Order: sequence, then C-alpha cells, then structure tokens
Amino acid sequence: MISREELRQLACFECRDDNELAISFYFHPGVPQDKSHREEGILAKDLVGKTLRELRLHTRNRQAVDDLEKILRMAEELHGNQARAKAIFACGARNLWQEFDLPPVASPTKLFVNRRFHLRPLAAVFSEHPRLWVALVDRQSARFLEIQFEQLRELNTFTSPLSRHGRSDGYAGYNAGHAERHVEDEVRRHFRNVAEFLKAAAERRQFEALVIGCQDVNWPVLEQQLHPYVVKRLLGHFSAEIGGMTQEMALSQARSIVSDALQQHHQTLVREAIEGARSKGRGVTGLRRVLRAAELGEVECIIMTPEYSARAVECTNCGHLDSHTVPYSPACGRKTRELSDVCEALVPTAIRNNIR
Repeated sequence: MISREELRQLACFECRDDNELAISFYFHPGVPQDKSHREEGILAKDLVGKTLRELRLHTRNRQAVDDLEKILRMAEELHGNQARAKAIFACGARNLWQEFDLPPVASPTKLFVNRRFHLRPLAAVFSEHPRLWVALVDRQSARFLEIQFEQLRELNTFTSPLSRHGRSDGYAGYNAGHAERHVEDEVRRHFRNVAEFLKAAAERRQFEALVIGCQDVNWPVLEQQLHPYVVKRLLGHFSAEIGGMTQEMALSQARSIVSDALQQHHQTLVREAIEGARSKGRGVTGLRRVLRAAELGEVECIIMTPEYSARAVECTNCGHLDSHTVPYSPACGRKTRELSDVCEALVPTAIRNNIR
C-alpha cells in the first residue's frame, strides 16, 4: 500500500527535460464477464501496447520504451481473480520504478505518459480510507482494531475485572446498594481508562477516524468520558455484544458508519464552499479563482467531481497556473506551456501543500 510520504514524493517529481518521461499505469480489476478474468489483462495489454507503438514511432526515448515494455510484460500476467487495484510509476531516465497495491479507486485501467506522474486517481484515497480505529468496549474489557486500506489488525486489549462481593445484602439492603454503587464506580473508572487511552492515541495521531462499538445502555456513560480530541475524530458508534463480536463483524459495522459519515461530510463541504462563495466568505468557485486562492496559500480543501477536466497554461519558470491560455505568465513574464488537463499540475500541488 502507498503511504502519504510516498504519495508526496511522487507529487514532487517532475521531468527536467524532453529526454525524461513520467509513466503512470493504473490497473483496476472490473467485474469479470467469465470465470477466467482474462479480459482484465487483455484490456491492460492492449492499452500499454498501443502507447508503446506510438512512443516507438515518435520518440527515441529508450528508457521510456523499456519501462513500457516492462509494464506490458506485467499486463500480460494480469489475469485471475485480482483482488486489488495496482499502480505503477516509472521514469527510466531517473532510474525510478515504484509499484503499489491500492484499494478500489474510481478510475478504470489507464496509462499516462507526461512530465509528471498522474496522481488524480489517488487524490481521494486517503480521505476515503482514513486511518481508522474501532474500539470495542464493554463494562470490563476493551479491544482496539486498526483498519487501513481494508486491512485489519488487532492493536491492544485490556481488561478491568469487577471486584467480587459477598452474597449478603446486609441490614435493610444497605450492603446491596453500597456494592452496586461500588461496581458502577469501577465501570466508570474502566471507561475513563478507555477514554485516556484513546486521548493519548489521538494526541500521537495514531488514528484519523474512530468508531466505537458498545452496548446502548453503556454508551451515554462512555461518551461522557471522551476527550474533545477524541470526539472530533469520532464518526459514530454501533450497538454490539463484545463477547460475540468477530473482527469481520466489526469491519462491516465500521465500513457502514464510515461510508455514511463521508457522504455527509462531502455534502457539508460542498454546501459550505458554495455558501462561502456567495457571501464572499471562506469559499470560491470557478477554476481561475480557485487557482489564484491556491497560489496565495488560502485553500484548505479543493472540491471537484471525479470527471472534472479543464485546459490551462503553466509558466515554465515560476509554475503559475492560469485558466486563460495566455502565451506569457502574468506573474513573471516567462513563456507558458499548455496543459490539456489542469489537474496534471493542480493535484500534485495540492498533495505537496497538504491541501485536502
């Protein structure tokens, strides 16, 4: 799986001259038409083969041809029940070759040959797949699971056994009430320990999102103990009997909560951006205004549809992006080059600058 740092390094890459080409290959296994799954490999092979023939015809870049031939050989083997999408980034002139297994991405099998690596299919991977913790809590025990890119592992487990008490309720039931209050204090202390553990993990940035599973009757008491740092990352909770909860069941519940939370979050972002633009507040719309705000460092999040594309120009000296196809940069007066899709430059810029 690709890490944030590896993605940032790819975003910083740019070819220095015409002898260098950045190759990006995405393989996305679709729904098979038959049990052989061979159409997946055939599509990838045809795509790479066509680009390879065009490159041989129009360039003498031997390193790029070698990279594509290597990708072609891999494409011929991409059949069988492929469980994951794959991405390959290569630049033979810079001795760079990186392969990554990916979660399902909203992009079909594609190949790009350009000055930069094509990172748009990866732009939403980390927001759609946050580093997620699932806390399974009952009155005596707690289990903590981590889910990252559909991979699940158990992190920690601890237990706070309740004290044993005698059978007698004492005079007028006094001992019974005292014992019950003592048990509730122990349960509350256990929940406080769970909350402290989650707070420490949040401060160390060990998770970006949190889902909690517990019995409904215990949730109000546990929720009161949670620190604001933890609450900020909490996506939701589900009702669960921890003793019978398997990892697969926890994963299914967490996926449902994350999916609903992300959909609601996206709708909120769009609404806030549009309302901010209308009131000339914290939001702008339109390509040119977005590019200007990004250049000024005023952008926290860029919102676009998966299919968005627009032509633009880029300054060969200062990197200024402009939606108007001007021959010279208004920022420094140097010559510009045309971009068939502004996302070729905008997405890497957003990644480098930690723009969501």
